[in-house]
This record gives sequence, structure tokens and C-alpha cells, in this order.
Amino acid sequence: MPAPHPLAVYGWDDDWAAAFAPHAARGLVPGRVVRVDRGQCDVMTEDGLVRPDTAFVVPHDPLRVICTGDWAAVDPEGGDPRYVRSYLPRRSAFVRSTSSKRSEGQILAANVDHAIIAVSLAVELDLGRIERFLALGWESGAQPVVVLTKADLVPDATTLSHLVEDVGTSAPGVPVLPVSARSAEGLDVLAAVVAGGTSVLLGQSGAGKSTLANALLGEDVQTVQDNRDVDGKGRHTTTTRNLLVLPGGGVLIDTPGLRGVGLYDAGSGVGQVFSEIDAMARDCRFHDCAHEAEPGCAVTAAVADGTLPARRLESFRKLMRENQRIVAKSDARARAELRREWKRKDAEGRAAGAIKRGGRL
Repeated sequence: MPAPHPLAVYGWDDDWAAAFAPHAARGLVPGRVVRVDRGQCDVMTEDGLVRPDTAFVVPHDPLRVICTGDWAAVDPEGGDPRYVRSYLPRRSAFVRSTSSKRSEGQILAANVDHAIIAVSLAVELDLGRIERFLALGWESGAQPVVVLTKADLVPDATTLSHLVEDVGTSAPGVPVLPVSARSAEGLDVLAAVVAGGTSVLLGQSGAGKSTLANALLGEDVQTVQDNRDVDGKGRHTTTTRNLLVLPGGGVLIDTPGLRGVGLYDAGSGVGQVFSEIDAMARDCRFHDCAHEAEPGCAVTAAVADGTLPARRLESFRKLMRENQRIVAKSDARARAELRREWKRKDAEGRAAGAIKRGGRL
């Protein structure tokens, strides 16, 4: 049997080798980006860790800036300085909208197989936020997994089962795993999920991401701080996105806590999170039903008879509106459709007002 490639533990395979062939012909060497900080990156190559002086950047396009998880083409050993010359096409990418007025996309991790969404059971569950993370996870091309951390703080098994069930109703098709890093409960199941691929660890500050990462790594690699007593929220301990090799197989990208999780062109991801609404919508009278006040709407009928929780429909509407606004800022056709929708609703509102005043349409 041939010896495994030195980068196999970082996810290198025959498909990556084939994609890299044109760069190899130019004398460049492959490497995986394990850390990016202020435009500089650390790259793990066959010969070990290198720190090129300048990362590969495409001006005015934040989605093409190199990021943790990318497979890079690096100058061979002996170059002074060494540069990242390019990177391979991404199989997946986790992207969120920035908080700037331009609502540009910010890429958090590339070439990810699993998006691990850490949710703390030490505070009240926010199902809407979980659905937001799931939409971005599905849109990235990765398989989302919800991990309910600090399960040891839940007083009994029945309560824990109900919490898992509540999250499961908001996460169709997604594994929901209760885990305790302190007692090791559920860690074996999670380790089996992330083995053999690349996983990105996401969540708010205080969700226990660094503690969970240390538990999976089997050593204290990531710094951990206690939550604030006043509100149970955490402090930022991870400040950069780091790619770490797991002893049981696979690699993990740990990320800083995310205060804001804006959608970025995530229409299909939202659709997957609310797949039951999409299925119900097929029975609506109108194919373009907005599921608001239209006659013959199967979705609002499901809310009325209790089949669909009203909270789910409201969350769906909120995320769809937000995504439409983001897309409209960069897509002329989407902007035109959004304007037509606004005009339609304005006309309906004026017509309803005229009826109330006894006028005629």
C-alpha cells in the first residue's frame, strides 16, 4: 500500500490532487489554510507550517479573499518571500452578511462538510436564531448539525428530551445532539459525526464552542472563559478562525462567537429549514401565494388548525423578507420584483381602505 499523503489528515484526497494539477505544473505546492489574521495566513504544506507574507486577495470582492479551510497554491520552499498564488475552487463556503450598510458577504469557512451549530442549554432556547444558523448552514452546502451544549445543566432526562424535541421541530432533516463536555455525555456520537471530514463550529459567545473543541481534541488547545453571572452570556475567547486536526479523524474549524448572523443570498437554505411550509404551499390556490391573507392558502389554514405553529410561519416570513432585501441590494431583477411587490401591497391597502370608507374600487 502506498504511504498516505502528508496532507491526508487535513482532508487532501484524489479529487483535490486532480484540481491542483495545473498549479503543480507551475512548480507550486499545495497546502491548507489553517488560520487567517489581518490578511496574513498560516498554511499547512507537505513540509510543515508556512506563513506567506501576503495572502491571495481579489480587490473589491470579499467572497474571494482567502479564508480558513481553503486549499492554497503556495510558492515552493526556498522562495523569499513565499506567497499564496491562488486557491482551489471551493466545494462549500459558509457565508454571512456583514453589518455594514452595503450588506456585503463575509466568508467564515471554506470546504466544510458539517456545520456544527452550538446552542447552550444554560439559557432559554432561541428557536428563531437556530433557524437562522440552519439557513446559512444549508446554503453553505454543508450538512448542519445542532449540538445542545451544557446538557449536564438540565435537571432531568425528561426535560432534556423535550428540549431536543423542540429544537427538532425547527430543524427538519438535521441531527440534534445533546452534549456535555464536562461529563462527556454525547461526545462519542459527535466525534463519530465529525470524523473523516471538515467541520466548522458556530454559535454565539457563551455557547461553549471552545470547551467543546477542547473536548473533541482531548486537550486544552482553545482558551475558555466563564460566562457572565448577570445574564449567562459568554465573553469572546476565540478571536480567529483556526483549523485543528482531531485525534479521532477529521478537522475542526473553531470560530469566534457570532453576535450578528445576517443572511446572505440564502433563499434555498431558508426553504430547507422550513421544508414543511414549502410542502404545504403546493396546495395553495395561487402558485405565488405569500401565505398572508390570500384565499385558499394551505399554509395559513395549517396555522389555524394547529398543524403548523404560528411561530414557524412568522419566522419563515421574517427570514424570507430579510433575504429578499439583501439580494435586492445586489440584484437589479430582484430589486424590480421587490418594488412590484411593494406596489401590489400598497394597492391592496388602499383598496381595503376604500372599502372601509364605503367607496368603490
